[in-house]
Amino acid sequence: MPRPRNCWPTASSTYSPRPDLNATSSRVDLDVLRQERLARLRLKLREADLAGVCFLDPINVRYAVDVSNMQVWSLHNPVRYAYVPTEGPVVHFEFESCGHLANGIKTIDEVRPAISWSYMMAGGESQNAATAWAAEIADLVSRDGGGNRRLAVDRLDFIGYLALQKQGVEVIDGNALAELVRVIKTPQELVALRETIAGCETAVHAMQAALRPGMTEQELWSVLHQQNIAMGGEWIETRLLTSGPRTNPWYNECSDRIIEDGDLVAFDTDLVGKLGYCCDISRTWRAGEGMANDQQRRTYDLAYNHLNKITDLVRPGTTMGDIATGFGAMPEGHNTYSCLLHGVGMCDEYPVAFWQDQRGRYDAVIEPGMVLSVESYLGPEDAAEGVKLEDQVLVTETGVEIMSSLAFEDSWL
Repeated sequence: MPRPRNCWPTASSTYSPRPDLNATSSRVDLDVLRQERLARLRLKLREADLAGVCFLDPINVRYAVDVSNMQVWSLHNPVRYAYVPTEGPVVHFEFESCGHLANGIKTIDEVRPAISWSYMMAGGESQNAATAWAAEIADLVSRDGGGNRRLAVDRLDFIGYLALQKQGVEVIDGNALAELVRVIKTPQELVALRETIAGCETAVHAMQAALRPGMTEQELWSVLHQQNIAMGGEWIETRLLTSGPRTNPWYNECSDRIIEDGDLVAFDTDLVGKLGYCCDISRTWRAGEGMANDQQRRTYDLAYNHLNKITDLVRPGTTMGDIATGFGAMPEGHNTYSCLLHGVGMCDEYPVAFWQDQRGRYDAVIEPGMVLSVESYLGPEDAAEGVKLEDQVLVTETGVEIMSSLAFEDSWL
């Protein structure tokens, strides 16, 4: 699989139609993007014989109605949700005083204030709040379901679940539904993903240009955050940037360690850019002047070959089991990554290919229109440093297109 060579540039209430004040400069047609996603969601609702879905996870809310509001905060504070019937008006329930955020979104038919039964918001009235929430949702199911009482819900605690049951609503797993809806990207989603990847790579170039011995890991990592926000991006899901001996094993988070001359510096972007789409790519560099040493080059070469081997196994019709079997067992004498590849869209997504001898394996078929992040990490058990590499690829009718264009250290191969 041909890949780019290293050439680093320097960085440089009731709904009513109104202009979309949330739009950002983009080649994405937001109206079409929203219509495509809604159509795909409703197709899956019909296939599953559901009356509709109520999404509380802010990632799924964003996919369904494209309203972004305090996304990270609402990941742990369930204070907003979206109701999408298989047939009927889409109702978005927004945090108090935030209904205006839905202005201009034509796929939303009505905006209502949300009811939260979380203890922070409702205190001792949590049960009563959940009852009121469930009654309102059940009323919509009765209105739109045509007698069908099966409703998918993606993130529901015990109180909310019991409240819906008491209303005679049959609760179906909405997490599985959401993953299966989002796994195939629409045409406008691919435009959005390409823009996010381009923006992320611009931020990575800035980070590479800023890298110097004597700075901390956290100082370097902050460059990626700053550039992402400046370009209209949203957040970064992890803190995976390490240097020197902290690169082996993987999954140390960035710290105040001083990066030293000659250290390997490895990172995983996990970046959510503008319009809520994710760029999940990894590279490993060397800090300071001079050449990588023999051990660094050997590890890099092995990780690079692993990345290519996994990528070459990705084809439409291939299963996660085929990927695991084709790659083989975990390499002996190395710390490795937690999987071989995973889906990516608005965040890390279904499906995941695990190692052949790894717990948690399941099978799923790779289809055209999936976007996957191919993962490679190797950290020799008898060496101080490890190498992390990762690319984002689009599955086509005949194979894959590598969407990320960040160069590799070709002189180390």
